Amino acid sequence: MTTTTRAAVVESGGAPFTLCEVELDDPGPGEALVRMVATGLCHTDLGVASGGLPFPLPGVLGHEGAGVVEAVGPGVTGVEPGDHVVLSFTSCGGCRNCRDGHPAYCATWLPLNLIGGRRADGTGTISRDGTPLGGHFFGQSSFAERALVDERSLVKVDPEVPLASIAPLGCGVQTGVGAVWNVLRPRAGSTLVVLGAGAVGLSAVMAAALTPAARIIAVDRVAERLALARELGATHTVDAAEADLAEALALLTDGQGADGVVETTGSVAVLRQGADALAARGTLVVVGAPPFGTEVALDVNGLLPGKQIVGITLGDSETQTFIPALVQLVKEGRLPLHRLIGTYPFAEIDQAVRDMRAGKTIKPVLTF
Repeated sequence: MTTTTRAAVVESGGAPFTLCEVELDDPGPGEALVRMVATGLCHTDLGVASGGLPFPLPGVLGHEGAGVVEAVGPGVTGVEPGDHVVLSFTSCGGCRNCRDGHPAYCATWLPLNLIGGRRADGTGTISRDGTPLGGHFFGQSSFAERALVDERSLVKVDPEVPLASIAPLGCGVQTGVGAVWNVLRPRAGSTLVVLGAGAVGLSAVMAAALTPAARIIAVDRVAERLALARELGATHTVDAAEADLAEALALLTDGQGADGVVETTGSVAVLRQGADALAARGTLVVVGAPPFGTEVALDVNGLLPGKQIVGITLGDSETQTFIPALVQLVKEGRLPLHRLIGTYPFAEIDQAVRDMRAGKTIKPVLTF
């Protein structure tokens, strides 16, 4: 038996999303069928849809889903039909990093989430007219009215919180928040710089505002984004379109540099500026992902005063504890995620893509 559902299919690299009927397998061991209520649109989806990553197309993307469990497969114990869930990334659960509470660094993370398009055993989850499609994207492929989801991608959440308000927690928001809370861990009086005021960067700003950091400096080239950053907790802003970034940061940090920098733009030029802006013993967290193989030149001697450059995936979060904590903060109004979200009916996915690329909407969320 299969489940027929409507999905947004990318036929080939650079093609628009096409709404059509597809067939989902019945839930197998460790899987659940989820009726989608909302799903966020992320730049990772756009990068894969453009053909920039070797994900098998035609395929179904989507990796910030939120919905209601309809059925579970054998061995699933963490959720049951009727549960509200946020969907995040999947992982093997058995490698050293998974066992150590760092599933975002799973030994098989890339094929399970980003480029494989299949289950770990090589079988497909989605087909169309009997032909397999790329699926299992982040263990979910949630650009569809229903999704077949890995149990390790599922996080049970408070049913009182509207799912459309928390769908982006599965990727972009937990990435920005985790960069601050799980890596930088600001101490009292710290200075943090967030490079880029998109969804991830503004999530980092909101997270920093919930720490003892004394100065939170948001950097972007769009005045409206900087104004929003101030409303969300930034104490200072720098318009990189008008000011020399190095001079501005030196002035704002009294020449001492930043204790922590979160780089979200994916620009190696901006990354280099962030590294140069670090204080002694400061840490730069690299979030933005340029094309594979991209390199950056660094002043090695400039790193010797205890400076660190750290990469991060999905906030280095353990989703089963991290995401419910974020949901609680959203519920209490302490993480005003709604300020970033613009909602679109699922059928208007291409409009959401255009608005996101144009910068009109910070975090599009598709609703079903």
